[in-house]
Amino acid sequence: MITVIGIGTEVGKTIISAILVEALEADYWKPVQSGSDSQTDTETVQSLVTNLPTRIFHPEVYKLKAPLSPHAAAALEGIHIDTAKIILPATKHPLVVELAGGLMVPLTHNFLNRHLIKQLGLPVVVVVNYYLGSINHTLLTLEVLDRYAIPVLGIIFNGELVRASRDLIINYSGLPVLGEIPLYVDITPDVIKKEAKKIDISIL
Repeated sequence: MITVIGIGTEVGKTIISAILVEALEADYWKPVQSGSDSQTDTETVQSLVTNLPTRIFHPEVYKLKAPLSPHAAAALEGIHIDTAKIILPATKHPLVVELAGGLMVPLTHNFLNRHLIKQLGLPVVVVVNYYLGSINHTLLTLEVLDRYAIPVLGIIFNGELVRASRDLIINYSGLPVLGEIPLYVDITPDVIKKEAKKIDISIL
């Protein structure tokens, strides 16, 4: 069982989650979804992976309409997020858990994603995208993970390669690279299947 976190929003966590579900032949679970008026991340992953009869897509504990941080989206709907209700679903398969946004995203006013990771007791895979500021966001994320003794299995890079950023992050962190996903204009099940074969699942 692993948790997928990103260094920020819109860095490709859902696509990477689909690739990991494919690679591990795993179940998928997004406990808290914001922005459910459009296609949910569960529906996106479901549309991208193959061998669907063998996969279980566990339902969200909270599915919020507004594309905001969960604490803000819940407030708009008058919903109280009870974090004690967010418990791992029973499964006999590997499980990929995708969080909503980055490590410090608030689920409530005093409960962040980092608290949820500790509550679930799972190691993490960090998704890194290349953009101005991504080095800073990556190292800050890794610093917080280290500070709170959250185990990190490795990094997956996503997007068009920026070698200077990649090399610095690898050298500074000392973490293994589990995969490097190039930039795709169109993400299809064939792309997911192709990239899943490249993921180093030996330590997952």
